[in-house]
Amino acid sequence: MFEIVQNDLKELEGELLSVIHSQEDLITDISRHLVKAGGKRLRPALYLVCARSKCSDLKAIMPMALAIELIHMATLVHDDVIDEASTRRGRPTANACWGNYQSVLTGDFLFAKAFSVVAMHVDQRMLKVLTDVMCSMCEGEIIQDKDTFNPDQSEGQYLVRIAKKTADFIAASCELGGMVAGLPADDIEALRKYGYSIGMAFQITDDILDVTASSEQIGKPAGHDLRQGIVTLPVIFALENSKHKNELREIIVNRAMTEEAVKKGLKIIHDTTAVEYSYQRVADYLHEARNILPPSIPPNLKQCLLEVADFVGLRKY
Repeated sequence: MFEIVQNDLKELEGELLSVIHSQEDLITDISRHLVKAGGKRLRPALYLVCARSKCSDLKAIMPMALAIELIHMATLVHDDVIDEASTRRGRPTANACWGNYQSVLTGDFLFAKAFSVVAMHVDQRMLKVLTDVMCSMCEGEIIQDKDTFNPDQSEGQYLVRIAKKTADFIAASCELGGMVAGLPADDIEALRKYGYSIGMAFQITDDILDVTASSEQIGKPAGHDLRQGIVTLPVIFALENSKHKNELREIIVNRAMTEEAVKKGLKIIHDTTAVEYSYQRVADYLHEARNILPPSIPPNLKQCLLEVADFVGLRKY
């Protein structure tokens, strides 16, 4: 999918392992654990593709790619602490290995390192994009935490939440790529909208997989969000349309949810067309993404961005 920036991504891996080094060995060990856990590297990859539309100097574009992935890694560490998660991508989380205290501080270290990496390489406009998106992600987490175990949520509220938690960062990654490439303002805005639509589709797909995929496929326990009281789009649809909506509400509000209750909740969701409806919303966002790409993007890079949309629509992990 990202063959066109494959060499750039290999360079990114090496740079990540170098930049996370700390004089404190424990921070280095935890950070290395996070890097080695791998992942899709979706955000820096999208940034690199957009940046390559007019910039061929890897040295000039790499600092921001590093910052984007460091920020993403930091948010994952903090998310796992908040969610009390024991696995991610099929591997033990940092908090499972080293505890919450050390994990939170390592996440803070990665945030600080991200801005240290770009401090001397980007202008204030780009720094503002980064800081704004970090504020948005924090707001999204606060909204999610406030609304856990609350069945009275609308689809509109859900979309605002996932925009802040996920889509805004992916949008910013594409926007920053356009900025570092020196593209016209209209093209940068088009790339931002593309990234936003990809991000919305990506998160809705993630939420679908939480109720449909096996633990082996997604690298975390199936039904994890439901256990945590996180109300996602398939759940919202079932709450509005299932003949067992009242039973599902009772399951959601119970903070001492049993495994049997989780299974029952998943069955209620599956007995509706919640999954099909959610996939249609994914398709809508991907249609927007495919049609907003600026015509000035080189054909090979545009094809790559279209393949990303295809991947998001078909992914099973």
